[in-house]
Amino acid sequence: MKVFLLNICLLLLTAGAFAQPKTAYYCPPCGNCDETAYSKPGKCPYCGMELVQENVADHQKKAEHQTYKVLFYLQDGVEVLDFAGPLEVFSYAGFDVSIVSKTKTPIKSQGILTVTPDYSIADAPPADIVAFFGGNSGVASNDPAVISWLQQQKPKYYFSVCTGAFIMGKAGLLDGLTVTTFHESIDNLKKAVPKAKVLSNVRFVDNGRVITTAGISAGIDGALHLVEKIRGREAAKQAAKYIEYDKWVPEQGLVLAPQTVAVR
Repeated sequence: MKVFLLNICLLLLTAGAFAQPKTAYYCPPCGNCDETAYSKPGKCPYCGMELVQENVADHQKKAEHQTYKVLFYLQDGVEVLDFAGPLEVFSYAGFDVSIVSKTKTPIKSQGILTVTPDYSIADAPPADIVAFFGGNSGVASNDPAVISWLQQQKPKYYFSVCTGAFIMGKAGLLDGLTVTTFHESIDNLKKAVPKAKVLSNVRFVDNGRVITTAGISAGIDGALHLVEKIRGREAAKQAAKYIEYDKWVPEQGLVLAPQTVAVR
């Protein structure tokens, strides 16, 4: 009996050791960087504001009820699955997704699917997440007006799929970060963004505010990861189940400590 009780006590102590903390430190709401939890007090590495202690459960509830505005930047020739997969994930998770392009002129995805943008870069509203996708991405990365628009954005998160990383790289958002892209474009991204560490054989890389994914279907994994980061594991699992995506492995990507994004 004594041995049984001792084992029970050890199990309870072990469970307590791995229990989620009840409180954490967060940046005060500033529309930019208030989702990351820190274990110690200090200053936000993004905006410099003093971190405040909050109940983790209460903070997550607030995040769950917040409607996130997501802007998908699409260029003519964009890869269908690059944006369609993440769009399905974010939409099911309750995010407000809109399409933006340089102008409101309808674009062709892979020369087949016609997409009419909701906004142009001239009238697009502020967003919590700004996303870029592959498929003729040079149209955007080599357009000074598009890059200037991107550099003026201040979302909570930057997200890219496939060669959409080249667009963010041209804006200087990948400098000093660890990133990834489409497997056939790894070497080209290394040349295009020499200040970044470009990885192959990884589904996504999360630097805190900047999430880059590998090509095409990997965008679904990155989107599910971002939903999990904002809304929790259960919300991401529900989204994956709804779209019948049984290939999602939450730990398959690389999640790094938050790093400062060099917005120019």
